[in-house]
Amino acid sequence: MIRRILVPAVVSGLVLLGLGYLILYATIYTLPGLVEEYYDPIFWPGSDRAVLFFAHPFVLSLALAWLWDRFKAEVSGPWLLRGLKFGLVYGLIATLPSMWVTFSAIAVSLSMVLTWFAYGLMQAVVCGVILAKMNP
Repeated sequence: MIRRILVPAVVSGLVLLGLGYLILYATIYTLPGLVEEYYDPIFWPGSDRAVLFFAHPFVLSLALAWLWDRFKAEVSGPWLLRGLKFGLVYGLIATLPSMWVTFSAIAVSLSMVLTWFAYGLMQAVVCGVILAKMNP
């Protein structure tokens, strides 16, 4: 289990954490108007819970590593294509409905929700590719 699930989960979690930081800084420079929306106090849970945000890539990676290990036989093709398919399917099944309900229930802009959807889809695909390579 450690070799099949935990090691790929930690590796993909580290990659997602690094990509998250890169995307954060890229967003600040390329979409400053969108970043201004984050100055709303609703986006700051307090310093006691802020660390949970940085644990998210590892929680997601662990869940996807388990899911991949359970269903990898259902995805055909070379490892890169298998990882892409897995990430896209998960992204569409999990991220799209959650972004739909977020946009319909919370006063956030469509551009913000679309960037969250794109980010979630990217995370799922990157994680899927890593898992497909490390746990064929």
